[in-house]
Amino acid sequence: MAKAASLLRVLLPSMLLLATAAAEGARPNKSSSLGGFVWATGKDEGDLVAMVESPEESLPVEDDITGGFSSLEGMLQWAIGHSDPEKLKEKAKDVQRLSGDELKKRQLEIKELMEKLKVSSDAELMKIAIADLNNFSITLEGRQRALNELLFLVEPIDNANDLDKLGGLVVVIRELDNSEADIRTTSAWILGKACQNNALVQNQILTYGGLEKLIKMVGSSSKEEAVKALYAVSALIHNNEIGQKMFYAEEGNIMLQDIMSNSSTDIRLLKKAAILVADLADNQQHYADNSKLHFLGDRFFLKAVVDLLLTPDLDLQEKALLAVRSLLQLTSTDASDLRDYCSLDQVLESMREGLDKANVEEDLKDYSDEIESLRKEVLVLFHNKLSNISSVPT
Repeated sequence: MAKAASLLRVLLPSMLLLATAAAEGARPNKSSSLGGFVWATGKDEGDLVAMVESPEESLPVEDDITGGFSSLEGMLQWAIGHSDPEKLKEKAKDVQRLSGDELKKRQLEIKELMEKLKVSSDAELMKIAIADLNNFSITLEGRQRALNELLFLVEPIDNANDLDKLGGLVVVIRELDNSEADIRTTSAWILGKACQNNALVQNQILTYGGLEKLIKMVGSSSKEEAVKALYAVSALIHNNEIGQKMFYAEEGNIMLQDIMSNSSTDIRLLKKAAILVADLADNQQHYADNSKLHFLGDRFFLKAVVDLLLTPDLDLQEKALLAVRSLLQLTSTDASDLRDYCSLDQVLESMREGLDKANVEEDLKDYSDEIESLRKEVLVLFHNKLSNISSVPT
């Protein structure tokens, strides 16, 4: 309930400002995805304040992250859906008749209402969540709620950049050592979200030693924890040469190989591992010496990747093909190892036979055709690489 009320405090000014915008334009906003209403709720200000402040007010059941709404727009939609349509229309007409002086008065009323509701900025909400996490007497539920708040708040890049300034990164990394798997899982998820395509936050997390902890978490018996940890690892070292060197130093290559070689590994983990291999190989192509991550050309590692092509899961097949394609473009990859030790030719032929069978099923035909096209591309790259080897004088 407190979570939903908190979000309503953030959303309410937008509802009210819709009325002001309508008065200035003298007509409803026809392009609005919210149905063109200029007053987003049929309730008066006093009713809205009461709704926020009253614990008895009925709101949708909250979930872990967004208080029961998938987005702020969803909350606005809910507010409209729970209002009287006729009252909404009347409000719209009333607002359009406001004079200049009346409009200014209305704007002052809105400002006063916003002050009364004490709308918090994202930074203030982040400070509150971080303070909760630093409160060691807080309940487990309260700790989880604070992490869920941060998970929601760090998505915008500006908020992610502020996380360390507010002392939040150190706190979240500390929670990776929590005894509760759910707390560790959400903490890893936050780090992954915060550093995704964000070199500043990547380097901050690397400096605080987050990578070592996350790599260890990938081996957790909790599938959800392992998946979120690998997601965070991938985000942390993406396009980050320092992070990739640290990944190798922390034996991340062994971690990846173990994931791909274990037949009982969760399918989600296998897919993320294949994506990470492709990403690492693609990154290496941009370096002057693309053998910096030597493990990518190791024949045992290559076999673990190639064996993923034999999975019956088409999505994993596609991701593994992308990984093999990227590996084939590295000078450090020995095509003879792929032929003699990994049996890539036979594996690709087995794939072709499996895709022919998948084509029989109408709903899989288009997708299997796409994978077949990718399989042929990999086969051509492989044979070209073999030809280059045979053409080199001995």
